[in-house]
Amino acid sequence: MSEAATHHATAPVARPELLASLDPLLREWLPRQRWFAGKGRPVTGFSLVAAVELLPPTAPTGLIHLLVRAHQPRTPAQGAASHPGDCYQLLLGVREVLPPRLAPALIGHPRTGPLAGRAVYEALHDPRPAAVLLEALRTGVRIGDLRFEHDRRQEIREDLVPRLVTAEQSNSSVVYGDTFILKVLRRIVPGVNPDLELPLALAREGCARVPAPAAWMLADLDAQTYVLGVLQPFVQGAADGWELALRELAKGEEFTSEARALGRATAEVHTALARSLPTVTLGHTRMLPLVEAMTERLDAAAQAVPALRPHAPGLRTAFEALADLSSEGRTWTAQRIHGDLHLGQCLRSPDGAWSLIDFEGEPSKPLAERRMPQPPARDIAGMLRSFDYAAHSVPRTPGSPAQAPASGWADACRAAYCTGYAEVSGLDPRMDPVLLRAFETDKAVYEVVYEARHRPDWLPVPLAAVRRLAAAL
Repeated sequence: MSEAATHHATAPVARPELLASLDPLLREWLPRQRWFAGKGRPVTGFSLVAAVELLPPTAPTGLIHLLVRAHQPRTPAQGAASHPGDCYQLLLGVREVLPPRLAPALIGHPRTGPLAGRAVYEALHDPRPAAVLLEALRTGVRIGDLRFEHDRRQEIREDLVPRLVTAEQSNSSVVYGDTFILKVLRRIVPGVNPDLELPLALAREGCARVPAPAAWMLADLDAQTYVLGVLQPFVQGAADGWELALRELAKGEEFTSEARALGRATAEVHTALARSLPTVTLGHTRMLPLVEAMTERLDAAAQAVPALRPHAPGLRTAFEALADLSSEGRTWTAQRIHGDLHLGQCLRSPDGAWSLIDFEGEPSKPLAERRMPQPPARDIAGMLRSFDYAAHSVPRTPGSPAQAPASGWADACRAAYCTGYAEVSGLDPRMDPVLLRAFETDKAVYEVVYEARHRPDWLPVPLAAVRRLAAAL
């Protein structure tokens, strides 16, 4: 780490010239990235938030850490108020000549500025820059505006070979020697990020269902802290819950025992979070804003997706029933939850134990909203919807009777999951059907909008749930 650790004492990069030279390259490259949030709108410019050299760009392999704000036309949802643009974390490698193995990572060749004529590329594809990040995390150094912190109770060896996870994600991940995985956040906001906050809280409670953070990467800018990345133990040989469910479905195998175990794991995480962080009681005054927000999302979705409109009156009754129950004096407990729970956020280790990962919440929502206490039913509803999605997602040969067996599979998994949850928490989610229906309806409405915008072929999946939920009077 000596090269990177000492370089911050030298002259910084020529920041205005650097960004100006990268601007035309980033305008073309950034919107193509899976994690870019502003798809469908042109990038009109960039402003620099921070720039730090982790390896000097004049070295055989340079590494520049950038936080840049991408400026785009405002969406109708953002209104007329000023919107500063989303801030993105970029790790740029710099080489004189890019070897063929790194050709897919190329961003471009700046024509002007301090990097003129050199190859600029996505550095996480390259083991050398990726190793620099691990060494910074291992040694807990500070480099310019960047701060690397390490939980000394977990040993991080310096000889771990990095490899980039190539699966599409809303962030980027690097695995080090099948021992650790570094999640590099891409869209950056100031404040306490739940993707670090909640695993640390669960580690304090001794909850083994979530890998405890070993190290993390921060930026200190303008008296605010930004969480940039989290290093956690890598669950070697683990199976992604979504892929595992689809595999079992394709073979015609039941998944109820796994669903039940997953329900138990979810309840253990919820119980530990309720012990570690404050909870609140939701009476009528506090429940009403949640119900109103659900209703507003439904109204906006019905405007955006015509196929939803015939079902909107029936769906609205799910929210009205919850408001009525709260007005009669019913209360609920709200606490910190996962916030975006589905099968893809769960890992099963070779010994059969389930882990929950990715506590960032829905990245499109403001950080303050993602950190608000919520009824655990919101997480549960997300998982119930995920079983339904899995049941509709298995490729089948033409002419095979698909829907009835798949529907029964989803129903069995949903029931088993709730049973497992009740075994640990003592509370069966099905015993509060009004609350569960409201959150499942809210999730299905979100899915309708998402599929209509991004995957129209999938729209029948949430619409089938919408028909069921609208009729559940």
